[in-house]
Parts: sequence; structure tokens; C-alpha cells
Amino acid sequence: MVSVGLKVGKRTSYVARLTKVGRQVVANRWLYVLIAPAVIYLIVFNYFPMYGIQIAFKDYKAVRGIEGSAWVGLKHFRTFFSAYYFGRLIGNTLLLNVYNLLFQFPIPIILAVMLNNLRSRSFKKLTQTAVYIPHFVSTVVLAGMLYILLSPSNGIVNHLISALGGQPIYFMNEARWFRSVYIISSVWQNAGWSSILYIAALAGVDPELYEAATIDGATLWQRVLHIDVPHIIPTATMMLILSCGGLMNSAIQKALLFQTGGNMATSDIIGTYVYTMGLGNGQFSYTSAIGLFVNVINFALIVGANSISNKMKGETLF
Repeated sequence: MVSVGLKVGKRTSYVARLTKVGRQVVANRWLYVLIAPAVIYLIVFNYFPMYGIQIAFKDYKAVRGIEGSAWVGLKHFRTFFSAYYFGRLIGNTLLLNVYNLLFQFPIPIILAVMLNNLRSRSFKKLTQTAVYIPHFVSTVVLAGMLYILLSPSNGIVNHLISALGGQPIYFMNEARWFRSVYIISSVWQNAGWSSILYIAALAGVDPELYEAATIDGATLWQRVLHIDVPHIIPTATMMLILSCGGLMNSAIQKALLFQTGGNMATSDIIGTYVYTMGLGNGQFSYTSAIGLFVNVINFALIVGANSISNKMKGETLF
């Protein structure tokens, strides 16, 4: 009798919880309608495609479909790990992204602080517009601009080098210049747009803090150090964690457009290799295995960065 009473009590409690949840859903129905498109988009384009991950463990044939293709286990992973270019691909990808993170991450923060401290509103708006515009330049157009500007025969950069007594440099065809061109162009294209988050964070600072600091005799550098920087740190931490989660990813389109026969030693990264082997050679299972490997590494990196941030600063993304 006691056990029966406990079961009835549990069912009653369960029904009561469902009723409460149902009432909350009805009460907030328009909020659920509002977020429904985003949820549907996430499910359709982010979760349904995960069904195809299994082809990384199969010998996928388009005519047989995913279900009809034979299982091969970890064959494609072993093939990639034992590939001749495996070490070069991993090294080039990590070096490119680590350098890109080191140089590209702090510049938007510095830019945001500088823009925040401009006194002239008209000059501030003009500067913001100027630094935002490069973000809307397509990668193809950017590559074309760089090929023209860095041309060893007609490029303005090499004209300046020659005028100073130097020899023309084949920037787009020498392996040692690939990373520099890639990173500098990324900074030019994305720094202004990335600074928007930090400008928004600084916009939430109470103006009375600046007034009080000024009255107390604080210099511009002291106001930046003790007011701006502490308000930027939470946003910067979040962006740094997210950036660490993409250290194995690269802008494949830009790398492909910049890649030439002469710079293959440094421009041959995982993204370009996957593109060539997958779309060029039709090895879909093999490249899916590489993609899964990269995503697992990225997941481990973002979790590790989040844990380190939690221990050091007590600030986490999740």
C-alpha cells in the first residue's frame, strides 16, 4: 500500500509539473513563435546534416547512398594519419591560425579603444566607416587587388621597393611571404568589423566614471587602463575562447585564391587539402573523416580554453 501511494504521489507530481510547464508555454507562446525560425534553422542546417557524419566510417558510394555503403571503420583516419603530407598539413594550419590569432585578435581591441576616445564625433564616424568598409570587400576582389598591388612588375609595392634600391619580391609566389600576406590582409579586412563588439562594450560604460577620473587628474592612459580595459575583458575573453575553438580552421577560399605552385610549402593547409581531395578527386568519405578529426580537435581546444579561463579569471563562455 505504501509503494502504491508513492507511485500515485509521483504521478501526481509529474502531472503537476507538466501542467505548470504547459501553462508557462501558453503564457509565453509569442516568445516561442519568435524564436521558432532560429530553432528550425539550427535543427535543419546544423543537426540534420550530422546524420552524414557516418560516411567518415564508410566507403561511401553515391549510387548506393549512405545506408547502402559498406562500413570500413577507422580506415580513412588511418590513411590520413599515415599520409606523406600529414605533418605539413597540421603544421601549416596551426602556424597560420596561431599567427593570425596573435596578430588579429588584439588589433580590434586597440582600434575600439582609440575610436572610443576620439573627441570629434564627425571624425569618429568617418573613421568608423573607413575601417568597416573592408569587411564588405569579397575575398575574390581582395585577392585580385593583392595580385595587382604586389605584382613584381607593375605592383605599387614593388615600385616602392625598387625606388628604395631593393629588388622586386614575388610576394604571391614565394612560400615565405604567404603567411604575412594572408595575415595582413585578414587584419585589414576584419579588424574594423571585429571592433564593433568592443565598441558596444565600451558604450555601456557609465560616463560618470570618466568624469570622476578626469576630475581626479587621471591621464588618458590611466582612464584607458583602469576604465576601458576592465570593461572590455569579459567580451575579449569570450572572443578569445571562440577563436581558440577555430585554430584548426582557416579561410579556405582565401587560401585557395592565394595558393600558387611556388608557395605550396606554406599554403598547403587542411582546408585546401580537403577541398582538393573531396571536390577535386571525389573522396567524400576520406575528407569527411578529416573534417570530423578537425572538429574534434577544435571542440577539445574550445573546452580547454574555457576551462583555463575559468581557472584563471573565473570567466567562462559556457
